[in-house]
Amino acid sequence: MDNVSNKLTVGFIQLAALLIIIAGIKTAQDLIVPFLLSIFIATIAATPMFWLNKKGAPSWLSIFLVMFGIILSIIFVGGLVAQSTSSFAEKLPFYQSQLLALQQELEGAVNPLINYLNLELDFASILGNFSPTTILNLASTTITGLGSVLSNSFLIILTVIFILAEATSFPKKLNMVLANPEKSLLYFSEFTKNLNNYIAIKTTLSAATGLIVATFLSSIGVDFPILWGLLAFLLNFVPNIGSIIAAVPPVILAYVQLGSVTASLVIIGFIIINIFIGSFIEPKYLGKGLGLSPLVVFLSLVFWGWVLGPVGMLLSVPLTMTAKLALEANPDTKGIAIFLGASERAEEEDINTSD
Repeated sequence: MDNVSNKLTVGFIQLAALLIIIAGIKTAQDLIVPFLLSIFIATIAATPMFWLNKKGAPSWLSIFLVMFGIILSIIFVGGLVAQSTSSFAEKLPFYQSQLLALQQELEGAVNPLINYLNLELDFASILGNFSPTTILNLASTTITGLGSVLSNSFLIILTVIFILAEATSFPKKLNMVLANPEKSLLYFSEFTKNLNNYIAIKTTLSAATGLIVATFLSSIGVDFPILWGLLAFLLNFVPNIGSIIAAVPPVILAYVQLGSVTASLVIIGFIIINIFIGSFIEPKYLGKGLGLSPLVVFLSLVFWGWVLGPVGMLLSVPLTMTAKLALEANPDTKGIAIFLGASERAEEEDINTSD
């Protein structure tokens, strides 16, 4: 009985500690979000840096070349996005008035039918809950929120430089600190290899998705293609539902700007792009078993969005994927990783076990 009581006490203490940590992270999100972005960028930058090191370049030169490329990319993309965001904010009231007029037309067409059928429905309230204007505002707020975080670019870049400078010596430090370094370094090596592989490939495929989306929308005349390409790039990190969310604002805008035929074309274009990237290219390079359960994706999206805001939503899947890969690298916690994974991975593990 005492043993059970002790276990319950320890469990409650651990739960309380976890809640305190989450509350602390939420309170300090202005500091933590740039730091998480720094880790994310450093993980992407580590792959070309290590490649340059293998080719014989000294560490300082590798870091300089990689950071030079990152800074140029941030300046170029940031300038284009800032210009598009400013123009979009100026035109947003016009789009809202157009959407309101369309909503009123729809109400005028549907309300007589509701009255004829004697249905007790407030169609205006229902439309208000699914207002396209709200979706456009949300898209604008998300990108603006990311822009405000990137305003701390000096702090982010400086942190990335220090992380990359420490990357080569970190395994040696672990070797000196840990009691059983060989086993721990094996787990750490497997974890970092899988994480670097996942983030590098996912970032490349997301960038390709964003570029294709921007080119496609520009070719058919939809306003702000760079903005929607950036949104497609960011939300491509969120499997299953990210591509759907990314398609909604440009579809609404295409409908308001160019009519239903163009909006239908945008829907078809997004479906083709995401089937090609998500169903053919991504499984080939990432593997079918590396994904997360749709339920885990949704819960991580809600949780990290609540804790860290819009940027937390964008980083939710990379953060959860990092936890999954860390659990997967250790045989003692591999079972938890299987629960977090997609059904294909569970079936694969079951086949391996039976063999």
